[in-house]
Amino acid sequence: MRIDKYLWCVRYYKTRNIATQACKKGQVKLNEVTVKPSREVYPTDKIELRKDQITYQLTVNDLPPNRVGAKLVDIYRTDTTPKEAFAAKELLKYSKDYYRKKGTGRPTKKDRRDIDNFYEEE
Repeated sequence: MRIDKYLWCVRYYKTRNIATQACKKGQVKLNEVTVKPSREVYPTDKIELRKDQITYQLTVNDLPPNRVGAKLVDIYRTDTTPKEAFAAKELLKYSKDYYRKKGTGRPTKKDRRDIDNFYEEE
């Protein structure tokens, strides 16, 4: 089975096209080698893919016949991603909140009028 089809079947990507583009961009490695989307996948292969700033590490257990339901995904792969990768994503989310609060930014026209009125009163 092609690696892009496998990643689509085990629900790491929503469409085959997105999985293919990820392979072309070099975000997918098979046995520590960057691969093209047409590379064949076999049981016991190690897949490493970068998605949403997390590097997922998978081991292929078996090849699914078609796209499988979310409850059946664990039959076909073993996720060996370290927990630190997910913790780093949480820290990144908090750091984004710290540097840029939602809603703050360039003042609106009403904000500028309020600022002008504040200075005129003094």
